[in-house]
Amino acid sequence: MRPEQMAENGFLDEGCADRAEPPPARADPALNRADPFPGQAQQPRALDAIDRDILRILQSEGRASIRAVAERVHVSRANAYARINRLIDDGVIQGFGARVNHERAGQGASAYITLKIVQNSWRTVREQLQALPGAAHIALVSGDFDVLLLVHTPDNRTLRELVLTRIHSIPEVLSTRTLLVFEETDLHPAPAVPEAEPQ
Repeated sequence: MRPEQMAENGFLDEGCADRAEPPPARADPALNRADPFPGQAQQPRALDAIDRDILRILQSEGRASIRAVAERVHVSRANAYARINRLIDDGVIQGFGARVNHERAGQGASAYITLKIVQNSWRTVREQLQALPGAAHIALVSGDFDVLLLVHTPDNRTLRELVLTRIHSIPEVLSTRTLLVFEETDLHPAPAVPEAEPQ
């Protein structure tokens, strides 16, 4: 959702976060390491200090209005609006969302699950993992296993069923290992601090 749409719908300018889902990735790296952007030689645009400050503010306060962002990074509202728009267009900002306390939300059991999968089956496995209830993060990685999956479930019994019944029923999954999370802390960048006015 672009800033003009956010403003029309009462987001951002009224201090609300964009509820839109992040856009789907244009492509992905598979186990055969295919080019993630086939047919494109796209270079990421360099971010300046103001862009980085805007990102820090929006990461720590997703409900910040464009006006508040502009004031805190010392640019005009139009400039902040254009910069946020560009960050969305460039795929730097993929969406806005709420930070959730999973235990208070009724998901008291969390685990990282490592998976070994059949070679070149990443896309197929990823689609099935995305459909799992409580799946929060999926990554294709290098090392002793192929996939790292973070899940949140109501309790350990539900987690056990998820692993033994749902994940092990995926034909391309060769083996799994479950690492229970005892405590977790989400790290969020500190908001940009306005520079003091010269005396």
